[in-house]
Amino acid sequence: MLRRAEEKDIDRIMELLRQVHRVHSSGRPDLFTPGGIKYKESEVRDIINDEDTPVYVSTDENDVVLAYLFGAYGRVSKDNTCLVEHKSFYIDDLCVDEAVRGRHIGEGLYNYVLEEVKKAGCYNVTLHVWNCNPSAMKFYEKMGLTPQYISLEKIL
Repeated sequence: MLRRAEEKDIDRIMELLRQVHRVHSSGRPDLFTPGGIKYKESEVRDIINDEDTPVYVSTDENDVVLAYLFGAYGRVSKDNTCLVEHKSFYIDDLCVDEAVRGRHIGEGLYNYVLEEVKKAGCYNVTLHVWNCNPSAMKFYEKMGLTPQYISLEKIL
């Protein structure tokens, strides 16, 4: 089942947030602390209850969360004279439980969210992918996303 996240989903979302953090802290231990987590439980609760930062989930037949997608609506303002005004949706985080990857759960969730944000009048969907996560990059390319810009770094 695909739906908006509810407070009852928080424990399971927290487990998946830990999975994502392990990928990042393994790939970039210089930036991500081992054992850390992106959001506190109270922050997840606030995010879920904010209409501008929807969280979507994919659940199994017992309503157990298998995947989540955190997002945020934004608008490029008409006050910015160098960019065309438009409404956008930023995918902040997407995770499919590592135990069920490869079953097209992420694809289904992504496509569901795409339809939801189209209905909300969004022009585009944007996101960032860490270079240390090639499987995520491959997934997003499969979903039809292309680079909008590239962020570069030089470690000093």
